[in-house]
Amino acid sequence: MKLPFFRAPDGREGGVPVDPTETPRMGGQVLPEAVAPPAERRDESMLTPDAEPEQAGALAGRAPPVKSPAGPVGPTKIAARDVSVFYGEKQALFDVSLDIPDKTVTAFIGPSGCGKSTFLRCMNRMNDTIQIARVTGQILMDGEDVNDKSVDPVLLRAQVGMVFQKPNPFPKTIYENVAYGPRIHGLTTSKSEMDDVVESSLKKAGLWDEVADRLHSAGTGLSGGQQQ
Repeated sequence: MKLPFFRAPDGREGGVPVDPTETPRMGGQVLPEAVAPPAERRDESMLTPDAEPEQAGALAGRAPPVKSPAGPVGPTKIAARDVSVFYGEKQALFDVSLDIPDKTVTAFIGPSGCGKSTFLRCMNRMNDTIQIARVTGQILMDGEDVNDKSVDPVLLRAQVGMVFQKPNPFPKTIYENVAYGPRIHGLTTSKSEMDDVVESSLKKAGLWDEVADRLHSAGTGLSGGQQQ
């Protein structure tokens, strides 16, 4: 599914906040690169006859399907090419290239400080909130370069969310914490609609039975797992 609404309206470029919201982990190790092996060692069983043209044109449009030794996994949702991240003079990521397939679970595994969260933050441009951060390379999402100047980072983050290790609920009630997003985006028109959205969201998160009788209690009173 294309997400053209990443782009800001005519005459408006995506702003870059300058107030950092949190301190990044500045790892210096390299995440594994999803690059093709040398031609002489390439496993031809993993490639289709037109695989190389697909790879050559990946950055010109939609990336080719992600492949594995077991065969194609699915269409590429996110394609990263030579992504590096700098915090001032410190380089945290080094030329990361990989493809992430659609409708699958992809895990980045590595020691603390190796750059996992830094790379994830690149996907919805949360590194923009850090004044000294600089990102090079390309990240394509459904063929759209998320770092293009015409992409509104606020609209991008509305579609590409991130769940942090440490939850940060608003100092509001459980109900208001859930209702905040739908309210600011105008997704409901009445109190009854909002009630339905809150109930549906909490049921999807498996929390409704635990909090249904205390929706107007403070969200900060929930356990760490419930807050997340």
